[in-house]
Amino acid sequence: MTAVVTEADPGLVAAASVKRRPRTGGWLAVLPLLAFVTIAFGLPALAMLNGAFTVKDPATGATSYTTANMTASVQGAYLTALLGSVELSAVSALLAAVLGLPLAQAVVTSRFPALREAVLTASGVLANFGGVPLAFAFVATLGNAGVLTRQFGLTDKGWDLYSFWGLAIVYLYFLIPLMVLTITPALDGLRVQWREAARNNGATGLQYWLHVALPVLAPSLLGGLVLLFGSAFAAYATAAAMVGSSIPLVTLQIADAISGNVLVGQENVALALSLDMVLIAGLVMAVYLPLRRRSARWLA
Repeated sequence: MTAVVTEADPGLVAAASVKRRPRTGGWLAVLPLLAFVTIAFGLPALAMLNGAFTVKDPATGATSYTTANMTASVQGAYLTALLGSVELSAVSALLAAVLGLPLAQAVVTSRFPALREAVLTASGVLANFGGVPLAFAFVATLGNAGVLTRQFGLTDKGWDLYSFWGLAIVYLYFLIPLMVLTITPALDGLRVQWREAARNNGATGLQYWLHVALPVLAPSLLGGLVLLFGSAFAAYATAAAMVGSSIPLVTLQIADAISGNVLVGQENVALALSLDMVLIAGLVMAVYLPLRRRSARWLA
């Protein structure tokens, strides 16, 4: 039996050598990013985790590990503030999603590219406009002595900017643009053929949205809700400048605990509250990620 020797294809040899070549260059390029993430996020997270389970004895100064801080963070005023933040964030995120989706759809279906670019650019600016300037703008406009409040007599009609619903409306100012930016790429992924196929089978526009578009967009919508919830949940400066401590919010409780406005030596309770916020955000993300992977297969 004789062996048959054939000349190897140079292209196959080159491809095989490329596959065997170690990809060390890619890892080296990522090292600066990994170092930044470790320093900027990893170290503070470890410090928060350590402090949340640490108690210092005021007499001896000795520290010990315990769950007392975590227990205190879910009791009394701290629990009320935590639930208040969850409620405010959920309501604001839901309203922003409901209002932002049709606005994003109008932008996607617009025949004027200039209008689309203008709306998306404005959304990018407004989504990052918050804090004290936003609070001042609403106080000057809709506060007790605001321009529109006096012009239309809103106080006599029961309007109160410094309430739960007043703060929710203020949050919508930056949450709706954020929703537009988040959901627009998903709306772009809806294929024209799907709408045409639904129309050819006798489906109305409402039926197309209920049975085709919304099921495909559901994971992306949920992802937008998660992002909006997180943005509202972590907001501090706007609420602090507008309502102070009149509305219980966990971010305001953390600030009070750190500064000692309520009780001295509650810094570690503030770290426990921060850990509670991280755990809530992690639970929300755990629901979102599996659905996000499912949506990516349809919109790819």
